[in-house]
Amino acid sequence: MASPQALSEADRRLLAVWAADCAERVLPLFEAESADERPRDAIERARAFGRGDLTAAGEIRRRFVAGRAAHSASSPAGAAAARAAAQASGVAHMGAHALGAAAYAARAAVLAARASPGAADDELEWQVARMSGPVASALRTLPPLGDDSAGPLGPGLLAAGDLGAHIRAIQERLRRTA
Repeated sequence: MASPQALSEADRRLLAVWAADCAERVLPLFEAESADERPRDAIERARAFGRGDLTAAGEIRRRFVAGRAAHSASSPAGAAAARAAAQASGVAHMGAHALGAAAYAARAAVLAARASPGAADDELEWQVARMSGPVASALRTLPPLGDDSAGPLGPGLLAAGDLGAHIRAIQERLRRTA
């Protein structure tokens, strides 16, 4: 049986575009530090997958490429922005990566704001406001963070620390607006 974090291909295509929006919003933090084009390419590929121009099988093989670009960033904010792009590209493989893209984008925004009070809430509000009804509906079908170990929302990296807090905040906002 497939993981409930995978979602249908139609839902993954919707989420890929939203995840690309989240990642692209913080991409300038990475691009100010590095000429590495892998994160921008990952975002463009997520959008192309969302349009139906690329296949899930082809993108599954490329999902880790942008994440390696984080090593060329000179700041934690830049590295988080590259990881947001990598998570956006991973949506072709598993829909839950959309929440990873949003969480890393929120981390990048907070780090760039030097932990300014409200930076995380501002970013998360922007992300939620950017969701279409179908995107919010697809995200609501994902299991709560930490409840299902068969994917990125399991008890791993995305469930810990600020990334977990960002995902929990998004999931809570989605529950309140259901």
